[in-house]
Amino acid sequence: MIGDGDGGGDAAQWRATRAWVERVLPAGERVVAAERLIGGWSSVMRRLRVVGDDGERALVLRSFVKPFYLPHAEQLLAREAAILALLADGDTGVDVPAARLLAVDARGAYCDHPSLLMSLLPGGIRLGEDGVAVRIGLLARQLVAIHAMPVTEDTRPRDYQAWTAPERVGVPAPTGRAEVWRRAVELIRREPPAYRGCFLHRDFHPGNVLFVGHGADVRISGVVDWVETSWGPADLDVAHCSTALALLHGPAVGMSFPTAYVAAGGRLADDPADHLYWRLLDALAFAPDAEKVAVPWREAGRADLTSDLSGARLEEYLALLLERFDHRLRPERTIP
Repeated sequence: MIGDGDGGGDAAQWRATRAWVERVLPAGERVVAAERLIGGWSSVMRRLRVVGDDGERALVLRSFVKPFYLPHAEQLLAREAAILALLADGDTGVDVPAARLLAVDARGAYCDHPSLLMSLLPGGIRLGEDGVAVRIGLLARQLVAIHAMPVTEDTRPRDYQAWTAPERVGVPAPTGRAEVWRRAVELIRREPPAYRGCFLHRDFHPGNVLFVGHGADVRISGVVDWVETSWGPADLDVAHCSTALALLHGPAVGMSFPTAYVAAGGRLADDPADHLYWRLLDALAFAPDAEKVAVPWREAGRADLTSDLSGARLEEYLALLLERFDHRLRPERTIP
C-alpha cells in the first residue's frame, strides 16, 4: 500500500475530501488508509480502507483533479452517479456488475476536488496476452448485456458525442501510408448514419473491465468508469473496444471483436459502410498516437506498449478496416 492513510503521499491534496468521506460514512466508521490506484487517466482513483464497529471494508474514491477535466467534472460525476443508481435497480433484468454509489460531491463543494465515493468491486483488469481469446468472448457477452439495459424517458442517458472530426484528426508524420489516413478521414466526412439507439457504456474496453478466476473459471466481476455513458449506436461501443484490443493485442485481434459481439447476440449496422464509419470515427480519435490509453496500460504492466508500437498498430488497424470494408483501398486481385 502506498502511504498510510495519506492517499498515496499527497495528504494535503485530499484533506478536505477525506473529511467529507468520513462525514458521509455511517457513524463509527473512519478512513485508516488510502492507496492510489494505477490506470486512471482522467481522474485520481483511491482505494480506501475503512474500519468501524462492524469490521473493515474497502471503498473507492474518484476525484477529478486535472485542470482539463475540472470544467466537466460536475456533469461527468452527476452522470456516473445517476448511472450507478440505475444499474443498482434490481428490476432491470440485465446483469451488469457495477459499483454501488455511496455519495457524490460533483461540484467539489466540500472536497478538494469533485469526487464520488463507491463500493469496491472484486477482481482486477487483465491486459496480458494469456487468455485473451476467452476474455474477448466474455467482453462481447457483457457488452451485449449493457446494450440491452432498459431505460425510460427519465433515465435515458444523453446522446453520444463524437470524440473527433475530420478537421481534428492528427495524421502522424512521417507516415509511409498517407493514403490510408487520407481515405479514412474522407470516409468520416459525412453526416452520421442513421442508427438504432441503445444504452452505451461509451468507454468500454479491457482497462475498464474487472476479471476474477483463471482458465475455464475466468469471469467478469465488474465494469467501471461510467462517466461517458450515452445513447447511440451499438457499433460505437463495439468500435471503441475493437480499437483498444487492436492497440493492446494487435490489429487482427481488434478486427475479431465485432464477430464475437454478433455471435453473443449483438446486432450491428446493416450497411457495412455505416459500420465502417463508426469504426473509423473511433479509431481516428486516437490519432496521431494512442498515449491516452498507452500510458495507463504501461503503468498496469504492459511496458511493451511504446508510442511507436501503439502508433504502428493504429495505422495497421486502419489499413485492415479499409481493406475489409472499403473497395477503393482493397488490394488488387490477380485473376488466374
